[in-house]
Amino acid sequence: MSTRKLVRCGLVAALYVVLCMALQPLSFGAVQVRFAEALVLLPVFGAEYIAAAVLGCFLSNLLGSVLPDVVFGTLATLLACLVTYKLRSFRVRGLALPAALPPILFNALIVGPEIAVFFSDTPATLPLMAWNGFTVALGEAVACGVLGVALVKLIESNPALRKLFVE
Repeated sequence: MSTRKLVRCGLVAALYVVLCMALQPLSFGAVQVRFAEALVLLPVFGAEYIAAAVLGCFLSNLLGSVLPDVVFGTLATLLACLVTYKLRSFRVRGLALPAALPPILFNALIVGPEIAVFFSDTPATLPLMAWNGFTVALGEAVACGVLGVALVKLIESNPALRKLFVE
């Protein structure tokens, strides 16, 4: 990995952490819109962004949450980034919408039940896990499906940003 890519990854990971910590009430909990998750779509520009997003998620969860979220939340981000990378060339009407689906789905399926099992005052029932998965998916849809897709489009359409993120 070139020095330029390594620095970019470090900056993206740091930006992920800063966004989570600055917007902490929105970044953690059963109902969350983690705006930093928009960065999980950056693997459409290169595999190096997988490490950046996963490291950012890991550090954010380490600083702002508890051990189960460090493990399961980071796992959800890793899986989402890997599949997002595989979907990097697919577009719907010029938008990276397919790349936004993995973070929405993996977080709903992993983080939703995690919240029900580890953070609920009531027993973790299937309906509670499904509800938490739904609320996490809604937050991810805003962060990734709206903001992340917009971020990708902005980078793709702006030569200066494209040079910064891609070349």
